[in-house]
Amino acid sequence: MEQMDGTADTPELVQLYRDFAANDMAPLWTQRDDLMPMTPAPKAVPFVWRWSTLFDIARRSGDLVPVGRGGERRAVGLTNPGLPGTGYATPTLWCAIQYLGGYETAPEHRHSQNAFRFVVEGEGVWTVVNGDPVAMRRGDLLLTPGWNFHGHHNDTANPMAWIDGLDIPFSSQMDVGFFEFGSDRVTDEASPPTSRAERLWAHPGLRPLSVLENTASSPLSAYRWEHTDAALREQLTLEDEGYPATVEQGHAAIRYTNPTTGGDVMPTIRCEFHRLRAGASTPVRHEVGSSVWQVFEGEGTVVLGTEETRLTTGDIFVVPSWVPWSIHADSQFDLFRFNDGPIMDRLNFSRTFVPSRA
Repeated sequence: MEQMDGTADTPELVQLYRDFAANDMAPLWTQRDDLMPMTPAPKAVPFVWRWSTLFDIARRSGDLVPVGRGGERRAVGLTNPGLPGTGYATPTLWCAIQYLGGYETAPEHRHSQNAFRFVVEGEGVWTVVNGDPVAMRRGDLLLTPGWNFHGHHNDTANPMAWIDGLDIPFSSQMDVGFFEFGSDRVTDEASPPTSRAERLWAHPGLRPLSVLENTASSPLSAYRWEHTDAALREQLTLEDEGYPATVEQGHAAIRYTNPTTGGDVMPTIRCEFHRLRAGASTPVRHEVGSSVWQVFEGEGTVVLGTEETRLTTGDIFVVPSWVPWSIHADSQFDLFRFNDGPIMDRLNFSRTFVPSRA
């Protein structure tokens, strides 16, 4: 009889393996394929969640489950089928649909985990970040960096739902999480059209001299849809005029940035927005790290691995590390994306492979 490494089975070798087990040891030569695969072998799997289903379940949760101190948020995490029992979309990213009913308030708290909200439809809710009320409207990206107090209040009779993105899985794996309760309501129930953070920071290319220190996360709490839309529209217009402005033919894209550094909006999460012209396609890509996408508007298809799926407004899909993906637009196709790019970049693990350009 031989061991996995091809050595002959002897009483001494049998005892050695018994001693490995008895002393909680595991030899590399029996598990190299698992520990060091030739390419990434994610446990997470590609998956698509339908917005119509998510919204219906969130609405029913709103009818049956109160929001308030203790549970804190009526947020339902999207569990990747390859990561059962976790509530995680990917090994590093958490994505949930949050639902707030008419005139409801979600109490304030803070935590180490970095968070954002992206709104695919609706308005009427303000998220209050460190006492600053920030209006939430369709197409807006709203930031809540780690250890900032935050709560939400709905000023209307109409419910509203949006997606939350956090680095909960990464924070949990690294054991860096802290949590603290805040006000039972929110510290400022005003509903101004523009937050104080926007009044200070939302002026392109202009930085207040009163705040020259760089910050790990963006001090700008809201990235408004009208600016995102205009940036994408102008990229495609410049392309029409023959100037280099797009990622590839018919594909405009922007990255949301921290105005103090020019880098990502938060140290663990990258946020982007992509627009494809009708008929445009992206080439197949493999990327180290995982990402979550939500269709903001339009119709098209995504190929994840070898499986093609049709998508429409609100649908969410996840791309695990190194799984090949491509997108095709049937109509103008707008998609919001977040990923763990800042972690991969900082640790020098980033890698992208586009077979058609090899």
